[in-house]
Amino acid sequence: MMETSKNGHFETHDGKEDNKAMAFLRQRGKVGGASAQQYINAVGSDEGLAGKQGKSPSGSLNKAKAAFKECTVHGIIDDMSEIFPFTSSGTQWAGVTDRMMGGVSNGDISRQTFQGRNANVLHGKVSLKNKGGFIQMATDLSLNPSISKSIDASNFDGIELTLFFEGPDNKQDFNVHLKTDACTRQFSSYRATFSLKKSSWRTVRLRWDKFIGFGACVELTPLDLSTLRRLGIVAIGKEMDVTLGLSSIRFFRDD
Repeated sequence: MMETSKNGHFETHDGKEDNKAMAFLRQRGKVGGASAQQYINAVGSDEGLAGKQGKSPSGSLNKAKAAFKECTVHGIIDDMSEIFPFTSSGTQWAGVTDRMMGGVSNGDISRQTFQGRNANVLHGKVSLKNKGGFIQMATDLSLNPSISKSIDASNFDGIELTLFFEGPDNKQDFNVHLKTDACTRQFSSYRATFSLKKSSWRTVRLRWDKFIGFGACVELTPLDLSTLRRLGIVAIGKEMDVTLGLSSIRFFRDD
């Protein structure tokens, strides 16, 4: 039996829904453990509505809550230095899949030493059955949603991610999805696509002009960087087995 996450709480799960790809990953020791959150039945669809975080897990953080700085202070969203699922900027990672809209994609997100680095690792299988087709790891961006549910990233030029992809294909496309105050519908977001070659760490920079509005309310609405709420790293739109490591994510400024 493994511990799994449902609606922000842990429960037992016998793994009967696991597909062959997940069984293979488990044999390699890359799935499960105390630092893993399986989200076969995670709440939400697409990247979920902004401003909702799960219940804080028990255990000590590496620093006092008062010591956390919002990600816009230094530009760092997560350098993987905190206890999972917390980011180094005080928010929390969560896994979201298409199950709540009738899809059958599945997977998990964990913090582990991966290819020599401390990283979030997204494992899973994306299926297009039942009009689904995505899994993702996501985090809200505001350190204190009771004061403001959004942050102002207008002093930065884009988002920088360091990632490692493993899979059956030599190259794979992934998305970053952003939510702002304008994203009032479940499936509305600003999306940018990037490609990764397998089996090597790569740093990707996505400038703000790469993000395109998708869905009701935002297709014709410019990205408002002063109202960023949520960020997701997404495997979407095609059948694929996914192992995606993230060792850092931050805002960047042009030199």
